[in-house]
Amino acid sequence: MVGRLESPPATASDDVAASGPSIVSAYSIQALLGERGRVAELLPGFAARDQQQAMARKVLACIEDSGTLVCEAGTGTGKTLAYLVAVLSSERRCIISTGTKNLQEQLYTRDLPLALSALDVEPDVALLKGRSNYLCRHRLLLTERDPPRQRELQAELSVIRAWSGRSLNGDIAECVEVPESSSIWARVTSTVDNCLGHECPSFDECHVVQARKAAVDADIVVVNHHLFFADLALRQEGFAELLPGVQAVVFDEAHQLPEIATRFFGVALSAGQIKELTHDVLAAQRAEARDTPDLADAVAELDVALAEFVQALGATGQRRVWRELSFLPGIERATKTLRSRLECLADGLELLAERGRGLESCERRARDLLVRLLILCEQDDARYVRWIENREQTFTWRSTPLEVATFFAEHISQSECAWVFTSATLSIGDSVEHFADRLGLSDYEEAIWHSPFDYRHQTLCYVPPDMPAPGTSKYTESVVQAALPILKASGGRAFLLFTSHAALERAAKQLKHQAEFRLFVQGQMPRDELLRRFRSARGAVLLGTSSFWEGVDVRGDALVVVVIDKLPFAAPDDPVLQARLKLLSEQGDEPFISYQVPQAVIALKQGVGRLIRDEGDCGVLMLCDPRVVERGYGKLFFRSLPPIPVTRSQSDAVEFLRTI
Repeated sequence: MVGRLESPPATASDDVAASGPSIVSAYSIQALLGERGRVAELLPGFAARDQQQAMARKVLACIEDSGTLVCEAGTGTGKTLAYLVAVLSSERRCIISTGTKNLQEQLYTRDLPLALSALDVEPDVALLKGRSNYLCRHRLLLTERDPPRQRELQAELSVIRAWSGRSLNGDIAECVEVPESSSIWARVTSTVDNCLGHECPSFDECHVVQARKAAVDADIVVVNHHLFFADLALRQEGFAELLPGVQAVVFDEAHQLPEIATRFFGVALSAGQIKELTHDVLAAQRAEARDTPDLADAVAELDVALAEFVQALGATGQRRVWRELSFLPGIERATKTLRSRLECLADGLELLAERGRGLESCERRARDLLVRLLILCEQDDARYVRWIENREQTFTWRSTPLEVATFFAEHISQSECAWVFTSATLSIGDSVEHFADRLGLSDYEEAIWHSPFDYRHQTLCYVPPDMPAPGTSKYTESVVQAALPILKASGGRAFLLFTSHAALERAAKQLKHQAEFRLFVQGQMPRDELLRRFRSARGAVLLGTSSFWEGVDVRGDALVVVVIDKLPFAAPDDPVLQARLKLLSEQGDEPFISYQVPQAVIALKQGVGRLIRDEGDCGVLMLCDPRVVERGYGKLFFRSLPPIPVTRSQSDAVEFLRTI
């Protein structure tokens, strides 16, 4: 993949093997990541870390041995550069998977180019996203023939048309004039359901096909976890021809994998999928079979049946187990009607499929949705839980596996490549066993590198005294009252992280009239814009829920306080959690200690990680939940966090903030 460099050879003492096949025999890890190494020359402010170099060596050894490595690298270790240097040094074909599209972009546009420059190599590198991130030329043409009625969407469609003529790869992130949240994108991008594949008249110019081809030909492919598992579980995203030739897979932000995998090793059906089908059926009829009014009647009947089913579900904004819902008045009849109407539409499309590609595709999609509906209605498998989340005029119905270890371990065992799982938050106490068990990993090497930051002197954990129990009605008000003296001492510059939207809204209302701080509340604007304004504002306070607990990087004195309202235990009414706990109990396990506490520890570590992002950062972590000091399991939370001094004294916390 890469050529060797003309440079003094490494010594065997500071690398895996000086005589090995990798590029390290020409350029040592020390020469790349050391204090006077290549990265230090290219990156102003770079600080050499022993942990980073040790991680690079360990990842390189794992790749060359085609092994499995589970490693935690604490905040500040520099894990991204560590595994990138190892991957590039190994001269192996590799997939790198990140937690989100934003991290995927950052890796591809910032971190990877730096590592390539440091090693002075030029492998073929590709960025691959899910198909919904690429413009579909065929669906753009169909939408222009049948444009939306709203003027705003019509204007956005014109912008997309102009951009489509300039874009080389069709990545919708390039079209910054149209928000990613706009509903117009669903009209001009494809899904697995509505893609015509080889039958598409625009197949030869398809951006998705071109992106996949580039990935197949590349040495390094950067993806995200959702894309990886969509293909691994469903063979939907074109990896079938990519994975067999890959020699290493690296998962960054690997702590997210068990939950993401759970979504893809199950079955789902949504009102949105059915509505999208009926919309496309009518469009295909107008284009290919105008003389068949019966098809429009079948669509209208399905729309009515869908509305009746949604109404039969009752109260919105809930997640409920299907077993309980099936006893609701009218739900059995509504389900049978929905199934019957979907089947009638599929039969009608079958008679017309030969009239055109659009009708043929719709018939296939209708059959697929019918199969999903039958599974969701009739599946009786103790390994899965069937549940519905319904909101106003819509729902998502799922059959979710209670564990993914069996599924994932099967894929691991069938592969001969190396697997690397890394994150800043994988361990509970001093072990990654909980994470490994959830993915079914058995034959793996474990490594933990603690953060190089001086938490003992840079931070203080304040647990306020006399807090009520988290379940009491006035708990959030007590959190805000306890936090106010700390916020005043810090002059704002704080994150308030909540475990629920309801608590966030109550706290925002309570803080609304605090003139000392400029308040930023999740939901006011897109997350990136909210963070940008928070960084630029002096003395601001930001209130957020789960999306701000991880993947957020605010360095310097713009953030010196992180307040966490509760230990982040998962919502007890979540149907998947309830089913998992029940299964663990039936197996003779203690689900609270073996599952709920470890999951909360991982989530808390993510939230705490927002405070110190650089070696010069200082600040106060305020844990408001009294259970962290009053319950025996609280010791496990502290043992899993960096070595932060703890105080119950408000004056200690205020004085610490004054010193920084």
